[in-house]
Amino acid sequence: MKVLYFARFRQLVGRGADEVSPPAEVKTVADLLAWLIRTDNGCAAAFTDEKIIRAAVDQSHVKMDHSIIGAKEVAFFPP
Repeated sequence: MKVLYFARFRQLVGRGADEVSPPAEVKTVADLLAWLIRTDNGCAAAFTDEKIIRAAVDQSHVKMDHSIIGAKEVAFFPP
């Protein structure tokens, strides 16, 4: 799955995108975000305030409890 970072998040992460293969227990946007924070220092630095993070799955805006099962792309961006 491709993970995209936009605006301030892109600057803090240090790149615009990643190709990731999260473990099977990562099933929602929130799970993915938590996994990225645990496994990547750039994401840990960028995503310090989860209240301001917005997400899109396959180019549709979604809430953090949205499933990512079968998703090809998840994007994170500030409000």
